[in-house]
Amino acid sequence: MIEKLQSIIQFLHQAEKLKSTLRTAWTETGRQESTAEHSWRLSLLAMLLADEYPELDSLKILKLCIIHDLAEAVNGDIPAPLQHQTPNKSEQEKFDLLALTSPLEDSQRNEIIALWEEYEHAGSEEAKLVKALDKIETMLQHNQGLNPSDFDYAFNLTYGKKHTEYDDLTRQFRSLIDQRTSQNLQSR
Repeated sequence: MIEKLQSIIQFLHQAEKLKSTLRTAWTETGRQESTAEHSWRLSLLAMLLADEYPELDSLKILKLCIIHDLAEAVNGDIPAPLQHQTPNKSEQEKFDLLALTSPLEDSQRNEIIALWEEYEHAGSEEAKLVKALDKIETMLQHNQGLNPSDFDYAFNLTYGKKHTEYDDLTRQFRSLIDQRTSQNLQSR
């Protein structure tokens, strides 16, 4: 058991870097948001909506929320507007995740990799929902944060549209966020 605990500690030391991995989103105080903070609020959002999806596995949803950006602890976040410039993003993130999880026992490592792949490929209803909520949480933060003066609110109006079309709830959520985004654009 000591060896297992030591491997978990070693993994957590590496995963802790997610707390310092910055995204192109800002808090309402103007501080740049970390990927860990985004994953936390995404998990909170998923928990709050769990009752709306009784047919889905809520534990799996939370696990997907927690690990969906875990690989960013290694090489950082690639802002959504720049992702088209990184065609091998998925392969790099998988490589990074394999390195990050290397201290763990095979069963734990394999679970994390399988969950990440499920999310990455939207391989289940849970993963499709988490992808939608991931985009929603990001846009919420963009609207809530104290952003730089050149922040591109217009990008939000198309960002992740195919994912937020998951179902009626995510479409309604998206509509509310788009209204706020439009207000932010008009107030510039």
